[in-house]
Amino acid sequence: MKSTLLHQARLKQQIWLDMMFRGLTRLSAFGVLALLLAIIASLVMGSMPAIEAFGFHFLVNPEWNPVTDEYGALVPIVGTLVTSGIALLIAIPVSFGIAIFLTELSPRVLRRPLGIAVELLAGIPSIIYGMWGLFVFAPLFADHIEPWINDHIGAMPVIGPFFAGPPMGIGILTAGIILAIMVIPFIASVMRDVFEVVPPMLKESAYGVGATTWEVVMKIVLPYTRIGVVGGIMLGLGRALGETMAVTFVIGNAHELSQSLLMPGNSISSALANEFTEAVGELYTSALIELGLILFFITFVVLTLARLLLLKMSKREGKST
Repeated sequence: MKSTLLHQARLKQQIWLDMMFRGLTRLSAFGVLALLLAIIASLVMGSMPAIEAFGFHFLVNPEWNPVTDEYGALVPIVGTLVTSGIALLIAIPVSFGIAIFLTELSPRVLRRPLGIAVELLAGIPSIIYGMWGLFVFAPLFADHIEPWINDHIGAMPVIGPFFAGPPMGIGILTAGIILAIMVIPFIASVMRDVFEVVPPMLKESAYGVGATTWEVVMKIVLPYTRIGVVGGIMLGLGRALGETMAVTFVIGNAHELSQSLLMPGNSISSALANEFTEAVGELYTSALIELGLILFFITFVVLTLARLLLLKMSKREGKST
């Protein structure tokens, strides 16, 4: 009888603990959602004066003049998207090569040191990347690389205008390269981790029938891990879209829309970092807050599209199996 009562008491205690655990997890989940809604609400409320004053013209207006209270987000939006695109164009193949080398080609004695080195690069503060880019990379880029780009690529008929301009070292292309260096460790680490979960039996079977390393990677490893690879790329894109300090150092911070990637430009994050503390007047501050709202919206759309792509890929794999 006593043991039965003790068992019932413990069962009730476990039930209460289970209910508390469910309540805490539910509270945490809804707390994150409430925080997200609060951020959106604060951004919308803060940007209402600019929305009422400029409307949708704010998105396509290249002007940014605090003296006349004329503000437009076209230059920061284009700078954010272009620098992030350049970063991904450089980072994806480099990260893929790093991950393949670490998982398939590297000697075992080098895998752990090189993997740790890649992970350490991900932990370097962004301001360090920005200082290195401004004081080391930008002068070398202006003295040795941009003149070659002007002479060999700038003279081409179609893509030439995108690579023509004075060799200043700072600009859209420099910011994209610095962003690529920053996101490479994140993408490479995710790719390496997902490549390592491929069953060795699949790769050994492919090698056993005469497949080359390239064929094993492209026909076995990559199809098996493509969902994780896409997730890693989206992680790097999210980091590139929201990066502030490193871009601020090297992009030039000029509210000018230029066709050349070598010319200075601006991004949403760098505009906020440079001008928010100096914003005077309700309309100026509201325009900067609306820039933050636009950046939030761009990031939300990109991550949503990535999630839909992953769901579509997972459903397609389920049908194929």
